[in-house]
Amino acid sequence: MTEISLERKVRQLDNDVQSIYEMLAAIQGTQLRHGNRLEELDERLTGLDERLTGLDGRVVGLDERVAGIDEKVTDLGENMATVLELLRAR
Repeated sequence: MTEISLERKVRQLDNDVQSIYEMLAAIQGTQLRHGNRLEELDERLTGLDERLTGLDGRVVGLDERVAGIDEKVTDLGENMATVLELLRAR
């Protein structure tokens, strides 16, 4: 290999190395942005999880209240049936 072709090869390798460093810097920037975005999404998901847990507790409370109302309606229906039987018996 001649000295000129060797210099040309070294310059090409140097250019290739510089290009690789530029690509790595771009990849690093992208990974940093992705990491930041993932942290934001994690915070939002944590907030949504907390809200859903709160809503779940409220639904359980409403379910208990509806069950109580259902019992009262059942009792009222039984009382009405008893009253109607008594009125018919007269």
